[in-house]
Amino acid sequence: MSSQESSDQVSPWSNVTMGLFLSLTLGLAPFVPEPHIWGKLKWVWGGAHGMKLIDWWDLLMHGAPWVYFLGALVYAIASTLRKSTPLQHSSK
Repeated sequence: MSSQESSDQVSPWSNVTMGLFLSLTLGLAPFVPEPHIWGKLKWVWGGAHGMKLIDWWDLLMHGAPWVYFLGALVYAIASTLRKSTPLQHSSK
């Protein structure tokens, strides 16, 4: 791989930044009187009595940025650790 190809690649940490931005905006909106995702999670933890299909869809839509953020964070940490740890090859 040439140096030009490696400079064109996107850092995994930029995905973490995007995930954090999405989580703090779309994942928490609307913010008043409490973040929407928090209200939905409390409803689920309370037994989800009375939740309709639209409520589950709403939970999925507000939860998706958080899942993306956590996945991007795990991937970025793993990529960083993989690059910083030299591979040891055993020769027989």
